[in-house]
Order: sequence, then structure tokens, then C-alpha cells
Amino acid sequence: MDTAHELILAGGLLGLASIIAGSLSARFGTPLLLVFLVLGMLVGEDGPVGIRFDDFQGSYLVGSLALAIILFEGGLKTTRRMLALAGWPALALATVGVGVSAGIVGAAGVWLAGMSWTEALLIGAAVAPTDAAAVAVLLRRAELALPERVLALLEVESGFNDPMSVFLIVLLVDLLVTPSGISAAHAGLLFAREMGGGALIGVGGGFALLVLLRRLPVEVSLSPALALCGALVLFGGAQCLEASGFLAVYLTGVIVGTQPLAASSWVERFFEASGWLAQIVLFLLLGLLVTPHDLVPLLRPSLISAAALIFVARPIAAAACLLPFGFPARQVAFTAWMGLRGGVPIYLTIIPVLAGAKQGEALFSATFVIVLVSLVVQGWTVKPVARRLGFSGPLIK
Repeated sequence: MDTAHELILAGGLLGLASIIAGSLSARFGTPLLLVFLVLGMLVGEDGPVGIRFDDFQGSYLVGSLALAIILFEGGLKTTRRMLALAGWPALALATVGVGVSAGIVGAAGVWLAGMSWTEALLIGAAVAPTDAAAVAVLLRRAELALPERVLALLEVESGFNDPMSVFLIVLLVDLLVTPSGISAAHAGLLFAREMGGGALIGVGGGFALLVLLRRLPVEVSLSPALALCGALVLFGGAQCLEASGFLAVYLTGVIVGTQPLAASSWVERFFEASGWLAQIVLFLLLGLLVTPHDLVPLLRPSLISAAALIFVARPIAAAACLLPFGFPARQVAFTAWMGLRGGVPIYLTIIPVLAGAKQGEALFSATFVIVLVSLVVQGWTVKPVARRLGFSGPLIK
């Protein structure tokens, strides 16, 4: 019993410390999610608290729950206007853009850092998607005078791009653990199952959940709990069917959020608070899971991959996907710089560890370094870059 009480005390203290530190960080322009990651590292094995934690299985479970909530909340905040303004370019950036970014980062890892193609592409696939929580928090805090279409693009893209990354990682893990390799037909089937299955479950489940929220005779105050349970059922069900639970839960949120609902204000407020809690838990856990002294031997390949991602891969992907849709060059440039990474890439590299990949933990640590670099370099410079590109002053339409 004493251990249980101590864990509750420690969890509460960590949560309070995260919220207080996050509030203070705004004064220095520090990316909020960076604060949560660093706090997790400070209480970890190499920090002053010295907690030894290496439970990747438990971390995957908690991370999945947190991401289901974060993505559902992101879907709830996605309006019809946002989809009309930027739906197709966001989809292009979330699929083709992720593939382009993963390929360029992978090539840099092979040619400049001496990694194998599979390992380098695994890192590229993990860090290719932007992080919904990181992007949303930074946009809210920065209060930039951005065109409405760019804001819509950034938020919708960050909700759509996780499934493509998961598909690539699962495919590459199959290559790692299957000596004989895999066929093109297997890859095509995997893609269809992940994307098509996730979309079908998300749309069908979204409308089913909407019917429940409208017609089930429950107290209005219980509606958020009903929405949460429904979202978790669809996320878990999709994953059990080997479809994309990430895509399913995001599309479910979009459908619930864009349809009239008597309890919408209750649901939105609940998930906004739950989303913050999920972010805190996810980033603290990932910070706690990493062992800082293990990062030192991986600094060179990690920094090479981070530079390739930030300065080459993301700009090329953004230009290739957005210029055909008529985005001006400075909007493309800002979109490229806002390719912020967060907890999702780190969480995704737990998959190779659980699959028994030989270099799984090294891939996890290298990805952690890349995310830290992204949060520091891009997160701390968003406002200066926005001013340089002319996104200050009155809102540009």
C-alpha cells in the first residue's frame, strides 16, 4: 500500500511541477513540450531523482492512450472551413510529404552517418510527421498573424500525417525482422489495410458515435465520458484489426466536431483539459524512458539526421506538395519551418523495440535527440522566422 501511495504522490508532484514550469516557460519563449521532456529526464536514471524506468511495453500502452485522446481532440477542433481551405494540400503533405521527408532523412543517414538503409529509413519515417500537440501549442502561444489557410494547413496536416508514418515504420520493421524480405504485394496490402481500414472505421465509427451522443438518454455531463469511451473503442478496434487507429480516431473527432450536437460544449471542454493532461503524461513518460548517457554515442548521426530533416527534407517536401496548390513561397517557407516534432516520433520508435529489432533502443535514443533538436531550433525561433517572412502585424487573408 505504501508503494501505491508513494506513486500517487510522485505522479501528482510531477504533474504540478510540469504545469508550473510550463506556465513560467512562456516568459522565456521556451517550447512547452520541451519543458515536459526535460522534466521527465531530470527525474530519470541520470537525473537528480534517479528513477530507473525502462518499461517500453507499459510506455507504449500509456502513449497509445494519450495519443488517442490528443488526436481525437485535434479532430474535434478541425472545422469544415479548415478542411475546405486546406484539406487537399494538408493530405498531400501528410502522405507524399511524409514519404519524401523519410526518404531524404534516410539517405542522409546512410551517406553521411554510415547507417544501414533500413535503420536510417526507420528514423526518417519516425521523424517525418509533424506533432499535433507540439504544433497546436506553439501556434496558440505564438499568436502570429498568419493567413487562415496556413493555420488550417498546419493543424490539419499534423492530424493526418501519423498514419503514413506508422505504415512506413511497420513496413520497415517487417524488413528488419524478416530475413527473406517482403514482397511489393505485401507492402500494398499493408498500405490498403492501414489507410483504407482506418478511414472506414473512423468515418463509420464517427457517425455511430454521433448517433449515440444524440440519442442515448444519458446526463449531459456524462456525454464526454461516452465520447471518450467511443473514441478508445474505435482506436483500439482499428489497431486490433491492423488498421490505423490514429487515422480512425482523428476522423471520428472530425465528424463529431463538425456536426451539431447538444452536448458539444461539454465534450470540447472535457477533451481540451484531457488533451493537456495526455500531453503532460506522454512527454514526462518519454523523458523518463530515455537514458541521457546513452545518447552521447549517437549524437553525430542524430545531429546529421536532424539537420537533414529541418533544412533539407521538410523544405523540399513542403515545396513539392504546396506549390502546385498555389501557396506563395513565403507561406511554403513558414510551413516548412513549422514542421515541429514532438512525442509522436519518439513513441513510434517504441514499435521497433517491441518487435525485437536489433538496434531498436538505439533508434529510440537517436529519435529522441532529433526531437530535442527540433523543439529547440524550430520551437525557439518561430516568432523571429515569422517576422522575417512578413507574418507580423494585421492578419493576412
